[in-house]
Amino acid sequence: MNFLPMLLRALAAVLFFGFAVTAAQAMDPRFKDADGDLVADAPTDPKDWVDPDTLIFAYTPVEDPSVYVKVWEGFLKHMEQVTGKKVQFFPVQSNAAQIEAMRAGRLHVAGFNTGSNPLAVNCAGFVPFAMMAAKDGRFGYEMEIITYPGSGIEKVEDIRGKTLAFTTETSNSGYKAPSALLREKFGMVAGKDYTPVFSGKHDNSIIGVAKKDYLAASIANSVKARMIARGVVQPEQLVVIYKSQTFPTTGYGYVYNLKPELAEKVKEAFFTFNWEGTELEKEFSKAEPPQEKFIPITYKEYWSVVRDIDKAEGVSYECK
Repeated sequence: MNFLPMLLRALAAVLFFGFAVTAAQAMDPRFKDADGDLVADAPTDPKDWVDPDTLIFAYTPVEDPSVYVKVWEGFLKHMEQVTGKKVQFFPVQSNAAQIEAMRAGRLHVAGFNTGSNPLAVNCAGFVPFAMMAAKDGRFGYEMEIITYPGSGIEKVEDIRGKTLAFTTETSNSGYKAPSALLREKFGMVAGKDYTPVFSGKHDNSIIGVAKKDYLAASIANSVKARMIARGVVQPEQLVVIYKSQTFPTTGYGYVYNLKPELAEKVKEAFFTFNWEGTELEKEFSKAEPPQEKFIPITYKEYWSVVRDIDKAEGVSYECK
């Protein structure tokens, strides 16, 4: 089932940390897109380029950022060798804080989650160019609605009158997709037919269900798979009552005004990294499909269906 149209309708109500989804011009007017690739162009005047001594990198906060410090360490050392710059891991605590950090010039390279990519592109000048994929090119993840054995919830309709845990309002699988699905397919409106709560991160929701603190939650199954592989939760503690179509996963890129030569070196670092035997491979190959390499992407191509629905629905992003 394709429920992206539902997802986009859900976005129309989102207001979060100064970023709004409205019927308005998508890209912040301080950015230019002369080449029509739908991401901000690099400034034409060299004085407007940023060429920091230390590149700041942040990975989307799907879990406690401390989990990923060691995971990304080898890759960041590789980026240092390729770029000639120091590279520092920034343990960002929320999607909104990550977007704001790039918008304010404090973040240079990042992986933004699926739901945050349009906001990051249009409000922070994010230029995504890579995505993790399996060796055979497969990529993506699914949104799942989970509960625990014996919860009394056996199907989505059983959530009516009960509480459902989301992660954050900028998360695709943790809020946008499931809230749209519940409304459009099952006729269930948040605050009326069920009570929404927000856990802050996918790991909080998954652990919360496993420990029976949350009756049900919407999560990204790629995060769940990695947590199970690490022994954080056990598969028998969780029951899946809904699984969505496949979505594109985290997009990796740099801020638009990074010095062009440096931006090319950052791209080179992603595409020349040898995953074999690394902490990155150990962590991300746990997903299905396994994530074992970086593949080139463009925002224009990989988010085209979302933009088509935006246009049809009269919905786009406004940056305040």
